[in-house]
Amino acid sequence: MPLDFTLVAAQVEGMVDRLGRERAQQAQRLAFARETLAQQAQSLPSLKQKIAASNTTWLVAGLGQGLDGRHAPPPLPQAFAVVAVDGSHIDVDRHSPARCYLLNMGLVQLQYGAEPKAVLRSQPALYSEESDLMLSDPSSNREEPIEGALLGIRRSVEECWALASLVEGMDEAMPALALLDGSLILWGLASQRYGDFVREALLDNSFLKCLDKLKGLTSRSKRALASYISFPRSTEVVNVLRVALCPYEPADCDRFCPGRRASRGRPCDKVAGVLDSDLFLRLLEEGERSDVFLSRSSVVRERYREHEVCFFYMKVGEEIGRVEMPRWVAEDGDLLGLAHALVYDQCRRGLGYPVALSEAHEQAVVTAADRGQFQELVEQMLEERRLPCASSTKRLSKRLRWI
Repeated sequence: MPLDFTLVAAQVEGMVDRLGRERAQQAQRLAFARETLAQQAQSLPSLKQKIAASNTTWLVAGLGQGLDGRHAPPPLPQAFAVVAVDGSHIDVDRHSPARCYLLNMGLVQLQYGAEPKAVLRSQPALYSEESDLMLSDPSSNREEPIEGALLGIRRSVEECWALASLVEGMDEAMPALALLDGSLILWGLASQRYGDFVREALLDNSFLKCLDKLKGLTSRSKRALASYISFPRSTEVVNVLRVALCPYEPADCDRFCPGRRASRGRPCDKVAGVLDSDLFLRLLEEGERSDVFLSRSSVVRERYREHEVCFFYMKVGEEIGRVEMPRWVAEDGDLLGLAHALVYDQCRRGLGYPVALSEAHEQAVVTAADRGQFQELVEQMLEERRLPCASSTKRLSKRLRWI
């Protein structure tokens, strides 16, 4: 039965009315946040100390040399290259006769200057071995199937390795940007949902080793590694302001405000609901970036070693993008400037979004028709080899209309 939009429309109307009423309050919070940002930028040392001693229920950015700085993009090199990777996947289907998943990588190499060229291709890979489908902990006999959210993490790891392969084959004499879509932080591994053996397998023994390799490649030439997040909804910088507004020393949400969260009765709630992007959209001019901030997420602090994730915000048209990079890129002035200049140039060429990532996505995308054809191909080949190929009755019922 199709969705009843008559019933939905009334609910949407109620939501829009509520958002309209909240808009004036939001504007007041944003104006106050801007004032607080300017004030706190004058007292960074004491603010850093308060952040370090605080215990908050929200993620707070680590501060570097500034808080409200504005930095124009450096000039572009005469010739440069951009490589980008994006991926998609077909998850394990428990109703299918064969357990497997497919990762499809979109690979893009763009060269600009006197000899421009472009290479765009996709690279699918099927995983069906037991070692591909399951992560095991020999010490406890625990297992985690690689599917769902965990497969999404595995795909991010493989995207990074595919990017490293592209970087390795590039001309070392040409400045270059290596670009990924989304965050460099494997957020799914920050929670306690998975055992430590999962973090060791996917993060310590794979993702961070890939970053080790990329760091080695950049040490021999001018190559910057970065990732781009469009329309970010982060609040880490705004949460710096919440710490500053807290009257307690040090700020401790669990100790001082355990019963005041739902009612928004805390002093820091004067900036509640403001996003980092709201703040920097009004602070930055076209092409400018913010100061560099450090992620203080638990998985980064505990696991990422010298690859701690730093980030800045950049204004492109009417949007603020978030650019993340390892600390060794952020602390190298040349690489930081290269990342800023080339990411902004890519956004201008891509009408607000990096063109290399757009093309990588187009190469990687797997449509609903592709998924259906893939399952039919698996069943057809099983049948040809006279192997069991029966699907579940639930899957068959979705293919047939009974009424």
